[in-house]
Amino acid sequence: MNNKSALNALVQLRFLFSKATHACAQSCSIKGQLNAQLLDLHQPSSYELAWCAAELLAAETAVSSLHAKSSELDIRLALLFMVDATTSIITRMESLFIDLSDAGKQSLSALHAFSTSIEWIELRRSAASESALATTGNLFVLGNGEITDVVVPEPTAMARESFRRFASEVVAPIAEEIHRQDLTVPESLLKPMREMGVFGLSIPARFGGSSPDDRDDTQLMVAVTEALSEASLAAAGSLITRPEILSRALLIGGTPEQQAHWIPRIACGDPLCAIAMTEPDYGSDVAGLSLKATRVVGGWVVNGAKTWCTFAGKAGLLMVVARTDPDRSLGHKGLSLLLIEKPSFDGHEFDFQSHTGGRLRGKAIPTIGYRGMHSFDLSFHDFFVPEQNIIGGEGGLGKGFYLTMAGMMGGRMQTAARSSGVMRAALKAAVRYAIDRKVFGAPLSDYSLTRAKLVRMAARFSACRQLAYAIAVVMDSGGGRMEASLVKLLACRSAEIITRDALQIHGGMGYAEESAVSRYFVDARVLSIFEGAEETLALKVVARSLMEQSLQIKTETSRG
Repeated sequence: MNNKSALNALVQLRFLFSKATHACAQSCSIKGQLNAQLLDLHQPSSYELAWCAAELLAAETAVSSLHAKSSELDIRLALLFMVDATTSIITRMESLFIDLSDAGKQSLSALHAFSTSIEWIELRRSAASESALATTGNLFVLGNGEITDVVVPEPTAMARESFRRFASEVVAPIAEEIHRQDLTVPESLLKPMREMGVFGLSIPARFGGSSPDDRDDTQLMVAVTEALSEASLAAAGSLITRPEILSRALLIGGTPEQQAHWIPRIACGDPLCAIAMTEPDYGSDVAGLSLKATRVVGGWVVNGAKTWCTFAGKAGLLMVVARTDPDRSLGHKGLSLLLIEKPSFDGHEFDFQSHTGGRLRGKAIPTIGYRGMHSFDLSFHDFFVPEQNIIGGEGGLGKGFYLTMAGMMGGRMQTAARSSGVMRAALKAAVRYAIDRKVFGAPLSDYSLTRAKLVRMAARFSACRQLAYAIAVVMDSGGGRMEASLVKLLACRSAEIITRDALQIHGGMGYAEESAVSRYFVDARVLSIFEGAEETLALKVVARSLMEQSLQIKTETSRG
């Protein structure tokens, strides 16, 4: 198989995508500026545009990652994903051009010409026909479902292997019990993870972490997160996110005293952290947050509620987004970050009466999956926070939104890596079951439909993982804000698709709680919701960024 035709097809598709982006931008703007009412009117088109961007970037990354030493299986999986992604993109763009008919008629004709070309049909046949899937399926099953790891620097590869062993030997044996008994992550996991430096992965070495002082090491974060998530999303894979978000807020906006006091402790995992941002009535609408912090002598008094605060019970330190300016018209500009200390609680409910004044109550929210860390409803009643616990001090007032968002890019990359870990676990479980399970006298893996499902799952997983590592490199170079949202968008939905198919391959056993694949399935469902809901990322980050870029290019071209 030759990837030259795939690269040529992707060049054509990228050109058509630029036309689709411009059509959306024209429909959502007035005099070269995006208009909020028009953006709301055209949300379905914007949503499709974002998905096109995610699938296209993943396909380009998958094909461009191939090299002279790539195995036949690697090549086949990359081209299969490219064909499947392109088929999806064609359908999305066709709908988009039809909806935006005034701007899209000419592009629609070009899209139809591409989708009916001999070159595209031959590419589909070579990568995704029944015979092609059968050949790829034979290679995949004969290799026991093993996929080549993404090439990373040697220290990262060593860390990945070390954490995979730890996850397999220490986390996996108790993951099912934690899930089925709805337990809190035990100290038997937290202690060795502290010793391995998990909580300091995103923290510079000068503060006791393992990240370089002069740059981030997002690839290492992705590798470790994926390895831990393969064993358990909730009991291991998600522990790193909150320390990263809080430490980044302190590194960017904290006072030198706050940095010196808190960051080394966060790096050691003592205290454990939680982020209190979401509120019952606002969800992703951060600008509308209403938890009130009122200035008093020596500090602030906090009143109000938060929800979906993950790990709030076990955590000893909460980063709370609060409204410190009573003028609601300021929106997100009236928000600040407070650091609230509390005792660590193992249960599903706590009631903390502070000796400095006020009460903080928390109750875990029952969920279908993602058990182990627990997400809490919190209520603050006249809870006193000392002045020195406002991140940035007086200069940090009103900067809470910006400081929180600074850590969210890393959180989104971690969520993409968590998705990869869950996908890898589900795929391996599906392969094992298909080989061992006999149906009508033959192993399930002998049937062509099963093999076709398995290789499509493998192709999707491989593409998502390649994209995550590639964007990690971009982020370490100072870019990647929009791309981090793209990789989260695709990886989280892909985790749902792959765990669903893995469960289906298990049949009735997949629906039984005793089967690990049932846990993967319910855990995967949360990934598209937290660290930026799918719809919010697609509309507010990805599509908006794409359209702004398109309008800027158009303006610069016209000036030239």
